[in-house]
Amino acid sequence: MIRFGGFDGGHDAEKDDSWLSPDGGPGSEQEVIYSVSEITQDIKAYLARSFSHICVRGEVSGVKRASSGHTYFDLKDEKSVINCVLYKWAAPKFRQEVANGMQMRVWGSITVYNSRYQISIVNLEEEGLGQLQIAFEKLKQKLQAEGLFDASRKRTLPAFPKQIGVVTSPTGAAIRDILSVLRRRGGNLRIILSPAMVQGKGSAEDIAAAIKALNDNFPETDVMLVGRGGGSIEDLWSFNEEIVARAIASSRIPVISCVGHEIDTTIADFVADKRAETPSAAAEMVVKSREEVIQKVENLKKRLLQGLRIYYENLSGRFQKLASCRILSNPLALLEKPARTLDDAIEGLIRAEDRLVLKKEHELKLLSEKMQALSPLFPLKKGYALVRDMAGNAVRDASMLSKGDRLALSFHKGKAIAEVMGTESAAAGMQDSLFLLPKSKGRTKNRIKKQENPDQETLW
Repeated sequence: MIRFGGFDGGHDAEKDDSWLSPDGGPGSEQEVIYSVSEITQDIKAYLARSFSHICVRGEVSGVKRASSGHTYFDLKDEKSVINCVLYKWAAPKFRQEVANGMQMRVWGSITVYNSRYQISIVNLEEEGLGQLQIAFEKLKQKLQAEGLFDASRKRTLPAFPKQIGVVTSPTGAAIRDILSVLRRRGGNLRIILSPAMVQGKGSAEDIAAAIKALNDNFPETDVMLVGRGGGSIEDLWSFNEEIVARAIASSRIPVISCVGHEIDTTIADFVADKRAETPSAAAEMVVKSREEVIQKVENLKKRLLQGLRIYYENLSGRFQKLASCRILSNPLALLEKPARTLDDAIEGLIRAEDRLVLKKEHELKLLSEKMQALSPLFPLKKGYALVRDMAGNAVRDASMLSKGDRLALSFHKGKAIAEVMGTESAAAGMQDSLFLLPKSKGRTKNRIKKQENPDQETLW
């Protein structure tokens, strides 16, 4: 039973149908006629009065944060969806921001805004992840473990593509935005649309088939844009399906994912080579504007000229420094130090040679004197003679001679022949040349008798 109050003559809409009778029908005096505003206000008042303190459980979807600070989102279950608003003065109570996929319990009241009812939240509590978010995280972990998100798989986008493929709905706002940007920024571009459903049952398979068709039929395509416009998590769920993720991963054409808005994140974003916030941003990413290219060329030109100028100035400075260098102005100065070093070395060699010659001369003189001292002819200079018999044998003992023997005498200068007149024994000769000295203080000394002939010398 629903009863509308706030005005005279309220009716029980479930039991009281008297107003449908001919007496209470159109044109009767009992008929109450409302304006749209009046009935809206009565409904609003009734809902506010009847549902002023409620608690609702559901999964968060379609989160939007307004510049005013308010947060808008949907709370849904398997069958229904209800709008919710969290005003900025209530938001500071909560430590965690509301995010898509959360399983939440909210407290508040039913309010009407622009003829649409919503829950004005005064308190909320997270109960975990919703079913969609759980499925999202499970698939994300699975594909990440397989390496489909690795940075090493990401390909570089071509700087100036000539042919661009687009996988999206042919009637959606995304294709219009993409074409608008490409026409404005690009010149002679060929755009291939591979149409696909982007929402609803069978859309994931349709998107995967469109990606494969673009690879098979137009392999020369430089880059591919896959995406759609914004929506709730349910609207974007096709891009969270495994079949779409694997189709993107197996694409031979580099893929840019452009699903929803900046706050929307899908599995396709992780697998694609690049992710754009919106379809328009993807088109801007692919094709640089003419003004941007010209500006970039001008910047490169300026940098090149600046680099050449700095390089020239450095070379000029180095040349001036070298030109003013003493070595270049007087090249012979390079030889001054080596010449001095060479002169010093030559003088050192000459001095060393002189010292060596003097040393060797001195050593030679000493050796010569030693050789002369060892020569058998050396004593002859002192008056001795070399005695040989006539056979040439040296005579060392007088007992070897007899009276009348002829001898050959060799002197320092010249030779002579002599005849033995007589001989004396060695003992007799020693007796004649030695004498005994008297004892002095208990000691006896033998001295050589002073020879009678002062010119005679002993050999040893």
